[in-house]
Amino acid sequence: MKHFTLEPKMRSSIGGAFYPTGYSMVMFPSAEDANRIGHRLIEKGMSGDEIYLLPAQTVLDEITPTVKSSDDPLPSAGTDAATVRAYTKLANEGHTGLLVRTRDSATAERLMELVRTVPYSIAQRYRTLVIEDL
Repeated sequence: MKHFTLEPKMRSSIGGAFYPTGYSMVMFPSAEDANRIGHRLIEKGMSGDEIYLLPAQTVLDEITPTVKSSDDPLPSAGTDAATVRAYTKLANEGHTGLLVRTRDSATAERLMELVRTVPYSIAQRYRTLVIEDL
């Protein structure tokens, strides 16, 4: 798994909120579960370069600030800012994130088959112009 650093391509072109097209973000109450699922994805053949483990503080430091500028001067027309606020709330409660490259629905489903084996808080897939609940 890779260390997460917010890259410009992971932000919306309008407003700049966190919007990593082609990825899915899952938050877990347990850091151990997030780490375990990430490693199981690698065991099942996914590249470790396509998986990021995001401790709560990383979510707060890297992702949360993207909504402050996205609502200026007007609130976001989409759900991207509201989704970041949901991640922020969970991170404040100590939840850990897992950001996984999911180029297609089959990959997203394989991800969720593993995720559903443990408690998770939220799962979102970012596609072009759509944030999909998983």
